[in-house]
Amino acid sequence: MLRRTSVGHQRARIGNRGTVGMPVRSVLTYPDQRLRQVSTSVDSFDEQLMELVRDLEEIMYDSPGCTGIAAPQIGVPVRVVIVDASRNRKPVVNHGGMVLINPVVVEQEGEVIGREGCLSVPQFTGNVKRAKSIKMRAMARDGTPIELDTVDFEARLILHEIDHLDGILFLDRVSSLKTDIFRRKNLEMESSRTLLNRN
Repeated sequence: MLRRTSVGHQRARIGNRGTVGMPVRSVLTYPDQRLRQVSTSVDSFDEQLMELVRDLEEIMYDSPGCTGIAAPQIGVPVRVVIVDASRNRKPVVNHGGMVLINPVVVEQEGEVIGREGCLSVPQFTGNVKRAKSIKMRAMARDGTPIELDTVDFEARLILHEIDHLDGILFLDRVSSLKTDIFRRKNLEMESSRTLLNRN
């Protein structure tokens, strides 16, 4: 089910925000094809990376209910994600806010179906089957190695964000676009028929 990080990713320059004082980058939304790019590994922990991390954190924490975001969602195809499962509406086991660079899942166990949403698919949520528990490795923003075991919502959150690094959306994980996709009631949305026709 999980597409793991492949070996030998090409390296990419992160780029920067531009003129000081400009707003952070906007979030790409489906069906923007940039969301389908496979991201490249980070090998330079420089100011450009720190700027990217700050942008991602600002967007996530300024978005009500948002618990994670990946660099490709703002048009930067590098392997960086930000997660904070403590922002979930219900109390869950979590490690708080984390910057995960070049994350790789090395073990996963169990399966559970849960509802997922996404900043890049703002009109819909969906039922997605994912591992119940995972073991993962990544690097922190300063390059320090991270090894992490987690379960339930936080495991789902990390897997969802890693999918973005491989050009995968939660829409690709549902069993049926007809029965497992749900419109958000509080947004003005296009019909699910249009969504089906786009795939």
